[in-house]
Amino acid sequence: MTFADWQHLTPAEAARTVHRKAAALPPAQRRAIFAHLETEENIAAHLAATAAHAPLGGLPCVVKDVFDVGGWPTLAGSSFLPEVRPTPVADGALAATLRTQGAVIAGKTHLHEFAYGLTGENAHYGDVEHPRFPGHTSGGSSSGSAAAVAAGIVPLAFGTDTAGSIRVPAAYCGLFGFRMTPHHPWIADAFPLAPSFDTAGWFTAHATDLAHSLRALLGLRTDDSPLRGAWLDLPGAEPDVAAAQRAAAEPFAEPLNSSLATRLREIFAEAPAAFATLRSPEAWAVHQAWAEPMRARYTPAVYERIVAGRGVTEAAQEAAKDVCARLHAAFAALWDRHDFLVLPATPCVAPTGKGLTQAMRDLILSFTTPVSLAALPALSLPVLLTSGFSTGLQIVAPRLNSPAFLHVLQNFR
Repeated sequence: MTFADWQHLTPAEAARTVHRKAAALPPAQRRAIFAHLETEENIAAHLAATAAHAPLGGLPCVVKDVFDVGGWPTLAGSSFLPEVRPTPVADGALAATLRTQGAVIAGKTHLHEFAYGLTGENAHYGDVEHPRFPGHTSGGSSSGSAAAVAAGIVPLAFGTDTAGSIRVPAAYCGLFGFRMTPHHPWIADAFPLAPSFDTAGWFTAHATDLAHSLRALLGLRTDDSPLRGAWLDLPGAEPDVAAAQRAAAEPFAEPLNSSLATRLREIFAEAPAAFATLRSPEAWAVHQAWAEPMRARYTPAVYERIVAGRGVTEAAQEAAKDVCARLHAAFAALWDRHDFLVLPATPCVAPTGKGLTQAMRDLILSFTTPVSLAALPALSLPVLLTSGFSTGLQIVAPRLNSPAFLHVLQNFR
C-alpha cells in the first residue's frame, strides 16, 4: 500500500490494518520487531485527531527504539537501559516533528542491541528475519523498522544509520531508504552509538512515497538543471548481485573515469579500519559509566565491540583522521565533475544465520563505511534479482538538500 492508499482509509480502517498485519506475523517475530505497539483504539484516535491536510496526515509510522517518545521507555535493543537512563517525559526532536507533520507514531521497533551490528540479531528479544524469506536476516541495526515496512504493517518507519543500518536492511528487504547526516536535530537527542557518525533515516516501500517524505520532512525540491551521475562498482560482490546492480545504475549514471575510480577504490579500502578506529572510542564513551556494572546484561559480542574502544590510542586515531581527510579530498574531486555517485549497497542478498560470518560482516562494511566516514547523505534504492531476493544501490550526494535524490527517484525504474 502506498501513502495514498493509507490516506484513503478511515482512521479505524488504518488502525485495524496495522494490527491485522502485525498479528499475521509469527509470534516470535512480533516480539522481535516491536518494542511497543499502540492499541488499535489509540492509533485510530490519534489518526482521527490529525489534520487531513498535514503532509503526512493519515499515515501510521514506527520509530526505532533509540528515538525518545514521551512516556515510552527507550530500550535501544538492550535489557537494561531504562535502569540507567530515565524514561523520557517528552518527545525527542524526531517524534515532535512527525506529529507536526501529521504522522501518528504507532509504535517503537527493536534493533540490533545498542545499534552495534548490521545483522538484526538480538539475544534479548529475538532475531528479526526477512518478512518474505524466513531464516534470512532483515539486516540491521534498524531491523525492526525495515521489517515493519517490508511486511506492510506501516508505510513509513524511522531508523538510524551509523555504518549502514538504513542502507543494508533497505537493500535486503527491497525497500527505499534515506540516510541523513550526523548532528541533525533528529539524531542529536536520540540514544547514541557514536555521535560523530550517527544519522537518522527512514524507509518506505515505494519511490513515490520516499519522494513525498523528502519534500515533506526536508523541504527538498526538484531542479530542472541537468545532473550528472557516476557509477563505481566495488570488489567482492557475488556475480549475479554485481550484474543486477550495474544494470540498475546504468540508466542514470555513467561509469566513473578510470583514474578517479582507482583513487576512490584505494581510499575506500582504508575506510573500514579508519571508521572503526574513530567510532570505537565514541561508543565506549557512551557506555563507560555502566559497562562494567552491567557487563552480564550485554550480549557478549556487543560488549566486546564496546569495550574495544577504550584501548584505541591517540596515534591510531590521528592516522584514521588522515584517512578521513584523504577520503574527503577524493570525494571533493568527484563533486567537481559529478552531482552524485552510485555505489552498490551490499555484496550479497540477505544471508541466513549461518552466512553471517565475520568475513561477511567485514565485506558488507567495506561497501557502507566509506560513505559513513565521509559523513555523506545517501538514498537507498532496491534492486530485485530473479530469485526474488534483493540488493540495493547507494545514491550519494555532497549535501542533504541535493536535487539528485528526487531526480533519481523520479527516473528510477
